[in-house]
Amino acid sequence: VTKSITKHPREGNPPPRIVETPSGMINSIGLANIGVDKYIEDMIPIYENMGTQVITNIAGFSIDDYLYVLEKLESSGGNVCGYEINISCPNVDNGRMVFAVDPNATKELTKTLRSATKKLLILKLSPNVSDIGEIAIAGVEGGADVLSAINTLFGMSIDPATRRPNVNTNIGGLSGPSIRPVGIASVFKISEAVDVPIIGIGGITSAKDVIEYLLAGASAVQVGTANYRDAAIAQKIINDLSSYCELNDVATLRDLIGKVKPYE
Repeated sequence: VTKSITKHPREGNPPPRIVETPSGMINSIGLANIGVDKYIEDMIPIYENMGTQVITNIAGFSIDDYLYVLEKLESSGGNVCGYEINISCPNVDNGRMVFAVDPNATKELTKTLRSATKKLLILKLSPNVSDIGEIAIAGVEGGADVLSAINTLFGMSIDPATRRPNVNTNIGGLSGPSIRPVGIASVFKISEAVDVPIIGIGGITSAKDVIEYLLAGASAVQVGTANYRDAAIAQKIINDLSSYCELNDVATLRDLIGKVKPYE
């Protein structure tokens, strides 16, 4: 899964735009990217040479923005097998997330994009809402095949010496282990609201974390912030998951999906 691609190139927010916290980090990158035209020209050939399937993350500020990028990718060929639609970036446009917090807007956007592609359509949800299940239902009704959750939470860090925030936009997106309980709870709520595959995101650093997400209802996971500390973390997690299955007589990880035993 790529980072977000937009209609036009974006330099993103000015520095400072990333700061480490005791249990994660706050970023305010601001969707910095090369734009869809350069992405098609430069990156898709690289992915093809790697021989891997690619899910391209798309971001925008209007339905037309999202649709433009998706249609460009649809006509470009390459090995893009699906799209993850980022409706929930908290560190651009002063944190406004119209599509992430309004079920009607979520459904309208998803329905429009669904009509433009037969490829896998994933909707990435925000935790910064009052009812993530309601947004999940709207996305599925609009035609999403899969839901991914969660994007970052609003976060702020201040330098006591200067009394200034540690990122230029004052508030950024918090990721890392500190948000994992929120991610797991969100996946659980989504799994109770809809019956589509869920990709769990947020604070994963170990096989144990992956298993928690699976038990809560996730069918797959994404690992992001942990890669900053250990570029080999994904392979380590895979190895540890294999060991867990052997030690616990688990035939396949699919057997763990949604198998949490909640209290009545």
